Amino acid sequence: MYAVFTTGGKQYRAAPGEKVKVEKLEADAGATVEFNDVLLVGEGASIKVGQPLLAGARVTGRVLSQDRHDKISVIKFRRRQNYKRMHGHRQAFTLVEITGITE
Repeated sequence: MYAVFTTGGKQYRAAPGEKVKVEKLEADAGATVEFNDVLLVGEGASIKVGQPLLAGARVTGRVLSQDRHDKISVIKFRRRQNYKRMHGHRQAFTLVEITGITE
């Protein structure tokens, strides 16, 4: 069984036992988190789709760690104008292990 849920303005597909990198959550490592904005739950031919959310469905998980992605370089450059600006960015994320899906 798998579910599609939304958090942090993004949608994620997850099944029990999977590890998912979601946008940063305010939770410590080892804490339990619950996602109530579930869009789809099912497996094979038995799929339930919400309009837009499924009432009563939720995805639970356990926070494994808080970390940041690899650095990306952001460059602004204008040729022949002696103009160049560089800086880097590392987006924060929370690693969550999905423990259960309820319909």
